[in-house]
Amino acid sequence: MTSRTNRRLLGYVAIGALILVAATVAVFAYQALQVPYQAPIVTSPVPALGCTPAPCADLQGYTLWVTNLDISGNLVTMHVTFSNSSSSTHAAPDDLMLIDSQGHQSRAVFDAPVCTPWSRHELNHGATYGPVVVCFRPSTAAPPLVLRWSPDFGFVCCQTDIKLS
Repeated sequence: MTSRTNRRLLGYVAIGALILVAATVAVFAYQALQVPYQAPIVTSPVPALGCTPAPCADLQGYTLWVTNLDISGNLVTMHVTFSNSSSSTHAAPDDLMLIDSQGHQSRAVFDAPVCTPWSRHELNHGATYGPVVVCFRPSTAAPPLVLRWSPDFGFVCCQTDIKLS
């Protein structure tokens, strides 16, 4: 092998190593952003900064309000309203999950008469959507119940837990 070939091969190895290091840093950064679930303490809901009335949450200018919470047997229903002044582009039932007092997670269901199906809804900057009915069937309806909201802000971002009472 010539020295030119050796230099070229060394350059490819160096580029590969840099890509590997960058990918490793990206994976660790993403994992550092993930917050493990902590069961909420049984208290009354506390509004997030920038939104009232509780229960509500505000993530970077994207606000979710919960009203008309109803627990009937194993069916939990609520009305949610979205107001978007952020870079997120939509509201969707897949962004919501109910976490019961046992830590079990439940996705939205539409199998009861009061649970009107709705799908992804595009929101322009400053738009409001709702109220829409969201229903869940948790394994237990015993308090505390938490609504986990994970709006889509791109590759890496946000989720928040809203304590329900």
